[in-house]
Amino acid sequence: MPRNILLFMTDQQRTDYVGYAADSCVSTPNIDWIAQHAHFTCCNTTNPICSPARTSLITGRYPRQIGTLTMAGDLFPQIPTFMQALQGAGYKTYGIGKFHYNQTYPWSTPRGCGMDPVAGEQDEKSYGYDFIWETAGKQQVVSNYCFYGDYLAKKGMLEQVRDFFSQSGGKNGDVANHNYDKALPWPFDEEDYIDVVTGRVAREQLRAHPAELPFYMMVSFSGPHKPYDAPQRYLDMFPLEREDDFILPEGQIISDEDKESLYRQRRSAKAMIRLIDDQIGETLDVLRERGMLDDTLIVFTSDHGDMLGDHFMIQKGVPWKQSVGIPLAVRLPGAAPVGENTAPVEISDIAATVLDYAGLNAQRVLSRSWPAYNDIIPSRSLLPVLRGEQERVRDFCFSESDFTEERIDGVSITSTPYWRGADGCRSNAWQTIITENSKYIKYLGYKLDEMPYEEFYDLKRDPQERENRIADETYREQIEQARRRLSYMVDHYPPAQKTWTTACAANRQTAKD
Repeated sequence: MPRNILLFMTDQQRTDYVGYAADSCVSTPNIDWIAQHAHFTCCNTTNPICSPARTSLITGRYPRQIGTLTMAGDLFPQIPTFMQALQGAGYKTYGIGKFHYNQTYPWSTPRGCGMDPVAGEQDEKSYGYDFIWETAGKQQVVSNYCFYGDYLAKKGMLEQVRDFFSQSGGKNGDVANHNYDKALPWPFDEEDYIDVVTGRVAREQLRAHPAELPFYMMVSFSGPHKPYDAPQRYLDMFPLEREDDFILPEGQIISDEDKESLYRQRRSAKAMIRLIDDQIGETLDVLRERGMLDDTLIVFTSDHGDMLGDHFMIQKGVPWKQSVGIPLAVRLPGAAPVGENTAPVEISDIAATVLDYAGLNAQRVLSRSWPAYNDIIPSRSLLPVLRGEQERVRDFCFSESDFTEERIDGVSITSTPYWRGADGCRSNAWQTIITENSKYIKYLGYKLDEMPYEEFYDLKRDPQERENRIADETYREQIEQARRRLSYMVDHYPPAQKTWTTACAANRQTAKD
């Protein structure tokens, strides 16, 4: 029977915003069904920004290796993806929903003048998809044109939806008092909501897929990323809870007005996730109807989390667990459930897991023999854990970021454009090593002849990351080990070299006098 693969993905979902989490605040029965087989509570993104995380997932490499350290520029087409390898193994591959492998145009691009995946369909397919229906995301549909934008245009709705997204607060903020989202409910028919349309397209393709062919399908939803715009029917499922439980370890104060915005955003995020869970359930029903469920590896994850006011932050791009931690649930057909796993796992490991399930070796199919550093693949298959053969495949996670969305044009990483705590020592650029029980962070905003600002957290005693133990001699050995591990990662995972020039023809004749 075909060994099918179905990847469900959300955008900007916290680890506590799934039903199976111990500290859950939302009901997600269909995601929980996937998690019954296995869920990983120490899964971390390799970079808590959209395009770096998503390109890491499909290449099995760290963003530093592939030139996607921040959300600026495109994934270079020479970097192999696991979808291309699946195509070579006879899979039909589908990409449905948000890709965000490319960020060709700057954020200042005028409305409607950005990317156009519809016109560039063949280029987008070159990443390894036989079929694509790509969404730019909610905010980005204002500047870009995508298949969802094309859907709206054909219904005469595109400009109205763009107006709504702009009105909702299209501008990104960084800290709790730079929070521009109004959490307005979706004002149009629910059937036209971006994640409803995404789910519907996925089910149409699943129903039409030839049963004898193995498939890989990514169903990538745009929520619960801002704008927080859940349809009213889903908002009505959640009361507006004004629970002042923000994690503010440094004495930050969120005003009542800003708290009210965050309460509404929290509510909408929960409602969006419940809508997505319903779409996942309907999609799983199609697999059941077609008798494909027991032949399909099912993965659920997100690209990064959402601060939602904790540590006085909103959005992502920071090393706190609300930003860098991501949900990961996997159902492996034919295997006994393994339940919760607390060992470190990275988003990059999804690539090797998918390939292993398809009978392919990630190191071989994701590598290139030339030029240099194209054969360094950190992705590790989780199948031994999912089969109950091993408890872990790695001892720590590595993540890093330089959140340029927060940076002012012309301001270097040694400057801090907005207050982020620690008396201004926390720069936008940072690197971190994470284990089950600890987190070490190195901030890169130091000047020549200065020492970098560092933090170390005992996650077992301090799961909310409130007390920096970097100067505590009790943790000296753990801190030194984390420093060594970080140095190793930076030194051993260099950027892959690339080529672009035309080679000389083998039979070229040299000129003779």
